[in-house]
Amino acid sequence: MATDVVMPQMGESITEGTIVRWMKKVGDRIDRDEPLLEITTDKVDAEVPSPASGIVVQILAKEGETVSVNHVLAVIDAPDAVAGAPAQKAAAVATAPARPAQAPAQPKPAVSMDDAARDRTSPLVRKLAKEHHVDISQIHGTGISGRVTKYDVLDYLEQTGQAAQAGRAGLAKPGDRVEPMSVMRKKIADHMVLSRRTSAHVHTVFEVNFSAIAGIRQAMPAAGKPTYLAFIVAAVARALRAVPVINSSVDGDSVVYHKDINIGVAVALEGGLIVPVIKHADTRDLPDVSAAIADLAGRARTKQLTPEDVAGGTFTVTNPGMLGAQFGTPIINQPQTAILAVGAIEKRPAVVNDALAVQTMAYLALGFDHRIIDGAVADGFMSHVKQALEHWGPEPA
Repeated sequence: MATDVVMPQMGESITEGTIVRWMKKVGDRIDRDEPLLEITTDKVDAEVPSPASGIVVQILAKEGETVSVNHVLAVIDAPDAVAGAPAQKAAAVATAPARPAQAPAQPKPAVSMDDAARDRTSPLVRKLAKEHHVDISQIHGTGISGRVTKYDVLDYLEQTGQAAQAGRAGLAKPGDRVEPMSVMRKKIADHMVLSRRTSAHVHTVFEVNFSAIAGIRQAMPAAGKPTYLAFIVAAVARALRAVPVINSSVDGDSVVYHKDINIGVAVALEGGLIVPVIKHADTRDLPDVSAAIADLAGRARTKQLTPEDVAGGTFTVTNPGMLGAQFGTPIINQPQTAILAVGAIEKRPAVVNDALAVQTMAYLALGFDHRIIDGAVADGFMSHVKQALEHWGPEPA
């Protein structure tokens, strides 16, 4: 009996996903739970496993196509059912149009233009439109059934973008390789441009002496030894509790001061980056923080994260220093109000007790939204982080 493969619901507010790549083609055998395709959404990238063993007899969505939740992506049939099928039938089903997994709903009563526009948008799109005072009903939707997507809103905000693009049309020269942006790269690009346009970015840089932590790590057994990043995340969690304005988000004309401290840690992937979140980081001890970072980073690189793993972040830590950068000036992860960049942790000369000594040092750079956070508050937060790292010990009761 044939089995439909449908676009999964990857989170409460997710209504569609984009096909990144197919791992099987029509005619290939596949086992139950074997990865069949890779999808991307506004929240997370994921591999979709096959719901049954058999032969892939239909692929109903192309790579790069955006498909609504519960629509059929492919059909898998038992090998014996496929064995006798004529080649013409196989070719025909391979190009059959997509069909919904459920019977179509009954026609709805007529609604106003504003109500229809709202029905075609997700909470994320409505929030973005509200922040920029955009009337969604005035935007032409390019999503499924004319839904207005986040990219439609961003394109609307960049009304001169097409003219600018036309001016760049002649950049490619003979011998240059021209490739379209991947789905992930386009989403990262849109998110970064939106953040720069939204927040008043300011940065402050502190130099931190990690020699005490280097000594603590050296005395620990190799198995389960916390990374420097684990110490930093734990110190940030303490500082966020002491300076709660940093642990905030902007919601239109309001500021949300979060009770929970959920720290996102940026993970570099081959085609971009993703920010899984350590929930309730301030309630975890150092070994737990270290284990959480390793678990989330590992699952991010194998595309095993769930939407819950990347949702709810209240502050972000990024670590360009692992590649040798001295420090960076990071872009805020909206709608958060601050982000910390960790520079290379390395030995270099430093003055200690009026004498020159070799110390383990690093620069930590805080990017913050000056609409919400004043410079003195940001520097006070960084002082808490620096103090915790340079004089590491049990957190005061």
